[in-house]
Amino acid sequence: MKSFGRVLTAMVTPFDNNLEVDYKRTAELANYLATHGSDGIVVTGTTGESPTLTKEEKIKLWQVVKDTVGDKVSVIAGSGSNNTKDSIAMTKEAAKIGVDGVMLVGPYYNKPSQEGFYQHFKTIAESTDLPIIVYNVPGRTGTNILPETVVRLSAIENIVAVKEASGNLEQVSQIVRSVPERITVYSGDDSLTLPILAIGGGGIISVASHVVGNKIKEMVEAYFSGEMKKATKLHLELFPVFKGMFITSNPVPVKAALGMLGLPVGGPRLPLVNANEKEIETIKHIMKDFI
Repeated sequence: MKSFGRVLTAMVTPFDNNLEVDYKRTAELANYLATHGSDGIVVTGTTGESPTLTKEEKIKLWQVVKDTVGDKVSVIAGSGSNNTKDSIAMTKEAAKIGVDGVMLVGPYYNKPSQEGFYQHFKTIAESTDLPIIVYNVPGRTGTNILPETVVRLSAIENIVAVKEASGNLEQVSQIVRSVPERITVYSGDDSLTLPILAIGGGGIISVASHVVGNKIKEMVEAYFSGEMKKATKLHLELFPVFKGMFITSNPVPVKAALGMLGLPVGGPRLPLVNANEKEIETIKHIMKDFI
């Protein structure tokens, strides 16, 4: 299996003024990301506002991004939800398009047990040949996928990576030391990218890479080249951007920041709302060195 890469962007979904998906801007943004540091693009993840997209919109978004940049970067479809049966159906649709892999979020709202998590991911994995990234984001789902569950899942051949957004470096350490080497552990938090690389992580699935993708790529490559001072310097330089993209619910800040860069992607769909004046000023201040 080919590597997904070290720097993946969890892409926003561009909307027009009526909050309909803007597929033209989607293609333009995918091209921009592919030429500004991204080795791969995750489409219709949390940052892509997946809860407010229809199935038809998701499928078309995967197709547009695959057609636009599939020969340049890996394309990962966010096909998971809190419904195992629906996740299987959407994963099959993603396979028809020819994406490089799928990302499956830990089921939210239902609050499954650890055995429930295991059976959910195992059942989906058995329904497809596509490589799978398991996505743990307890701050949004309400339940943490524990390291021992990730270790169990790592025995399943087409589960190849985990996106760890628990914010818990001890948990990440436990996963890295316990899973086979073939499993890539991605940071799910921009601000923890360098610390997670330092304990054996393989890369980042990033939000901030929309606006500082080349710099993040430089930081990650510096780390893997053994240039720790350079990697640390870049981490500290980028740290305000990493934190600034989360001053309110993602993807509200990054959508505002993209507009400041001259890459308008529209606002978010309800129940998310645009950044307020104070948040806009904060984002402008953070972005001033990068615009």
